[in-house]
Parts: sequence; structure tokens; C-alpha cells
Amino acid sequence: MPELFKAKVRKVGTSLGILIPKEFAEKEKIKEGETVDVGMLKESRIKIIDKAFGSAKGARPFSRDRSERSERY
Repeated sequence: MPELFKAKVRKVGTSLGILIPKEFAEKEKIKEGETVDVGMLKESRIKIIDKAFGSAKGARPFSRDRSERSERY
């Protein structure tokens, strides 16, 4: 899963831009002029996703009991 970071959208001329944090750029070895793929998810959408999947927080890990399977054959 790609690493996420928060960035503030800024006006750059007539467009909008996002700055990549220095630490992230160094870690991913991103250089000026290089083309990268960017995915965006607004913070409000992240909260919705966290809430939907939050019901499993604290649940015990699933383990399959296969003892019955060997008795059948």
C-alpha cells in the first residue's frame, strides 16, 4: 500500500498545486522534472472509509479450525 501524507492545495498561477514533503521525496527518490502518478482522497472521504471499516477494530484474528476436515476423509 502506498504511503500517505497530508498536503495543502495551493494556487500556482491559474492552476492548483500540491507540494511533496521533502522527507517523502527523498525516501521515494523523486527528482525535479520527474513524472509521478498521484492519487487523491479528500480527508472527509478518509473519515468515511475509516468509519466503515472501524467496526472490525479490536477483533480477534481469524483462524480456521480444520480438525473436522481430517475426520471426514
